[in-house]
Amino acid sequence: MKGLKRLYFLLPDVDTVRKIVDELLLVHIPYEHIHVLARAGTALEELPEAGIAQRTDLVPAVERGLAIGGTVGVLAGLLAVVFPPAGVVAAGGAVLFGALGGAGFGAWVSAMIGVSLPNSHLERFEDAMEQGMLLMMVDVPKAQIEDFEDMIRQHHPEADIEGTEPTIPAFP
Repeated sequence: MKGLKRLYFLLPDVDTVRKIVDELLLVHIPYEHIHVLARAGTALEELPEAGIAQRTDLVPAVERGLAIGGTVGVLAGLLAVVFPPAGVVAAGGAVLFGALGGAGFGAWVSAMIGVSLPNSHLERFEDAMEQGMLLMMVDVPKAQIEDFEDMIRQHHPEADIEGTEPTIPAFP
């Protein structure tokens, strides 16, 4: 969805998280836009647990892989057009296929690496989570960020609002 920003909240316990999830669902935030992360061993029960796209550097890695692989593929295609292999006529298709092949290969390799790394955006929350706090990430429309922050502040003063992340990528 276009125009979403991710809000971060640190919360003291599972009951508070459950109440906030219910409130968000009542104001029509889709369940898929709510992500909860806690230290290992915390029973999240039916809460929307953060998936691989939220816990790892998968999405930024794929984006970098697409860009770098596509660029290298375009350069390889251009080289094939300028210096064609003996007996082969290379045309614009070489550039196109080079770009697509490079982008695909770059995204695949980067995804394999990114999925094994923790999400670099979440490093600032590691200490709080190790102390038992739960991290809630909610993707909300940009125009309503202040409304959601105010709602959480009013109903849950124990929530520690940690700010927002820039626009959420289209495919997490």
